Amino acid sequence: MLKIGGQRVPTSLMLLVITDCVLIAIGLMVATVARFSVEAYGPVTLYLATWRSVFRFALAILVCEISLYFNDLYDFRLIATRSELLVRLLQAFGVACLALALCYYIAPELGFGRGIAALAAPLIVALTLGWRLLLLQNGHSLGACERMLIMGTGPTGISLARDILKRPELKLKVVGFLDEKGENIGKSLVNPGIIGATADVETIVGQESIDHVVISLLERRGRMPVRQLLHLKFAGVRVEDAHSFYERMTGRIILEHLSPSWLILSDGFRKSTMLIWAKRAVDVVVSLIALILCSPLFVLTAVAVYWESGPPILFRQERTGLRGRTFQMLKFRSMRNNAEETGPRWAAEGDQRVTRVGRWIRRFRLDELPQVINVLRGEMSIVGPRPERPEFVSMLEEQIPYYGLRHSVRPGITGWAQVKYQYGASIEETKTKLEHDLFYIKHLSIMLDLAVFFETAKVMLSGRGAK
Repeated sequence: MLKIGGQRVPTSLMLLVITDCVLIAIGLMVATVARFSVEAYGPVTLYLATWRSVFRFALAILVCEISLYFNDLYDFRLIATRSELLVRLLQAFGVACLALALCYYIAPELGFGRGIAALAAPLIVALTLGWRLLLLQNGHSLGACERMLIMGTGPTGISLARDILKRPELKLKVVGFLDEKGENIGKSLVNPGIIGATADVETIVGQESIDHVVISLLERRGRMPVRQLLHLKFAGVRVEDAHSFYERMTGRIILEHLSPSWLILSDGFRKSTMLIWAKRAVDVVVSLIALILCSPLFVLTAVAVYWESGPPILFRQERTGLRGRTFQMLKFRSMRNNAEETGPRWAAEGDQRVTRVGRWIRRFRLDELPQVINVLRGEMSIVGPRPERPEFVSMLEEQIPYYGLRHSVRPGITGWAQVKYQYGASIEETKTKLEHDLFYIKHLSIMLDLAVFFETAKVMLSGRGAK
């Protein structure tokens, strides 16, 4: 099972990526063979059997896959209709053609030639469109579903069932719930409902051909059928705690009924000296490159801010960082000068304090660019939990359990919560963002940071989540 950090990547998604690669390769191969049959300038086998042809195919497949990813064609939740699928596919392959044209201009020897490209493009679109239409008709299902039983009627298990229903690509089917006392059999909780009592778990697993049992009991002491679960475990049935499964499926550590012992005894939260130094080295290198490459954007943004509302161009705000220490975070000013004359408050949808230029630079995250200076100072990282204001931190630590744990790493310009969830502008939204932050801290790695980089680029291009 492939994971990013500690989050499970659905098998159906991996199969879709592999299938797309194969279909693109088939389209290129058929176009090459067809072109050779029209103009015989050498045997096709000799042409395809060279290392240069291998690089040609690899480059075309890589560019097409990146374009499909950035156009959300691997996010099943965003593709709901045939027309939307067609539009996104045409956009993706249009961008891929432009990117490949640029690559071939730089390295002409890697190009297929106009004849092969003209034949391959419509063929690849037709193959991928036909395959994805078939998947859309079948609810994005590839292969048989894993049958799951949720033991207990706790809120974590109910939330888990709701999320599974929203994500058919996971190939999970919740057969039902088991009630702690067996008093509510037949009652509907989400869809499905309660089909038995926890004491009958072994019998129900056999009757319903269950592959996976998830434990979501409000109180385990004296209510968990340990002997039956042991028999099931040794019989090959997967038995897992709801918090662990929810974490692996959604990329967040749900706080509902989360005990300190779960955090203490669970794997992860390791920060080796080598990892910390490697992460810091990446931060410095990326920040220096960003300062150089984005210098035109710095100038244009600064001019736009000054032109609309005058000085100051940069906005300095106190934020809480590593180990609770405060620092001055830098941003391009996106609000009017007297935005907080009545006191600090969260930004909201359609916030009237935001200027016209501010709304535009927020949409594409350009207001965050000066924070690379904070990174070079060592106050922030490129990837990490977003730093919060001290006034809000004091309030949130009182209302949200474990909130202070997010200060165990450097705050970031972007983060797992930023690419997986919306802007937090309430206690409940901040709680959900903390669940993502805890997942990031638990599975801290360069690979997870790389995944956040890619997702951040996609969010910036789409302008999603800005307020």
